[in-house]
Amino acid sequence: MMTENSDLATSRIRQDVQSMHAYAVQDANGMIKLDAMENPYRLPLDLQAKLGQRLGALALNRYPAGSIDVLRQALAGYADMPEGFDLMLGNGSDELISLLAMACDLPGACVMAPVPGFVMYAMSAQLQGLAFHGVPLSADFELDEVAMLAAVAKHRPAITYLAYPNNPTANLWDDAVIERIILAVGEQGGLVVLDEAYQPFASRSYIDRLARHSHVLLLRTLSKFGLAGVRLGYLMGPKALIAEIDKVRPPYNISVLNCECALFALEQKEVFAAQARALCAQRALLIEALSTVPGVTAFKSEANMILLRVRDAQRTFDGMKLRGILVKNVSRMHPLLHNCLRLTVGTADENAQMLAALKESL
Repeated sequence: MMTENSDLATSRIRQDVQSMHAYAVQDANGMIKLDAMENPYRLPLDLQAKLGQRLGALALNRYPAGSIDVLRQALAGYADMPEGFDLMLGNGSDELISLLAMACDLPGACVMAPVPGFVMYAMSAQLQGLAFHGVPLSADFELDEVAMLAAVAKHRPAITYLAYPNNPTANLWDDAVIERIILAVGEQGGLVVLDEAYQPFASRSYIDRLARHSHVLLLRTLSKFGLAGVRLGYLMGPKALIAEIDKVRPPYNISVLNCECALFALEQKEVFAAQARALCAQRALLIEALSTVPGVTAFKSEANMILLRVRDAQRTFDGMKLRGILVKNVSRMHPLLHNCLRLTVGTADENAQMLAALKESL
């Protein structure tokens, strides 16, 4: 009887949802975790104690209120947000991507992005019932300008995502090409979302050009900053535009704990900036070391991850996992990623162990 009722209940779930695969999180128990682009550094002990005291003093019996506005102001200052712009907060940038799809769900609307790219662009569109159009990158993971402009003209996307830098390829695309795509989308009446999730590790940002356009939004997260466990993202754009999108945000979507952790981290931003510099230095050493490994091609990176191609991705992935190193096998995400693995830049010790495991697993 229970099975019969369960089947009946399942029939109420949308068929397209039943056919989807949930976002997969790998079991990292007992492993050196280099699969999710997390900052490997924990808070120093003295800061742990200070944060603990602040969190313990919070009014957990009350809904979040004024502290959220304090955080919004702090993030605006940290990001050098332009005059006339505003920002909204999300439970990670994932929630903001979902809210954008919800806000733009007009009849016939669609979402567009280069592929391979962040899987949540397509997943959020599908969950909202929007069509998603992925435009393949070139063989060297650059934007295919001709194909992108043709897709804009054909599909007239409500939202076009441009990751800056891109995940999983870790590269920054040509600014002139990005600008021409932004103009083309604007002429069609669509929005462009520049996703700067990996901004702490990139050599440039779009923030200084944001005020040029009234249809461009900038998406960031504190996950790569060093707070992946806090789940906090923010979306910047012209005040009138943010005000409309903010209407679909659930009330109290940011907890007082998330808020206070983020405020505390921004007060200690130099600690996190030093961690980012250390990871960039490790990234350079790692790419240099990988370039000497036969059978491995490491691609340029502007993020805290490196994409590399090996002869047999599954065999190498399995071998590294057996040796206690967890990376991400992205070889089945898109044909352009054939035999590719993506690895997070870790500490010097983690990177050394990863390199040893890689060499033994090729």
